[in-house]
Amino acid sequence: MSNPFHNPQSATIQNLEAAFAGESMAHVKYRYFAKLCREVGDVATAEVFEATAEQEILHAFGHADLLFPKARMTPAQALQFAIEGETYEYTEMYPGFRHAAVAEGRDDAVREIDGQIAESREHAEMFKAVLEKAAKRFAALAKVEERHAAHYQATLDKLAA
Repeated sequence: MSNPFHNPQSATIQNLEAAFAGESMAHVKYRYFAKLCREVGDVATAEVFEATAEQEILHAFGHADLLFPKARMTPAQALQFAIEGETYEYTEMYPGFRHAAVAEGRDDAVREIDGQIAESREHAEMFKAVLEKAAKRFAALAKVEERHAAHYQATLDKLAA
């Protein structure tokens, strides 16, 4: 399910996706830098990184609001996007990264990537299970609503007679 809200060829959409990725990465990078600063006792610098990281995530959310409009998103769509993203990671992205790391003799990177492949697969399976459970729950609710609607209609029919 590519993003049904946008034309992937749109320069604006491509720019928003790049900005979303950049702001998200800055958030995590600044959190990591803050962690390093705290480890060496530089709390003041850590706090600057943490405050900036909070601003970066707000920027990322702003871009996400344009890429995945709240008014048009459903939990099922969010789960489907998550499943697709995690599946891409463990089937295409990380295996390609692993191949390059092996070619460069980076055993440390290979170990990290192998862990990410396994976790991405687990995340995709978890999201699939949640989506399946939600679908069953929504189907059950629909049946209850149908019964209620039939009951209400029968009551209205009696009143109209």
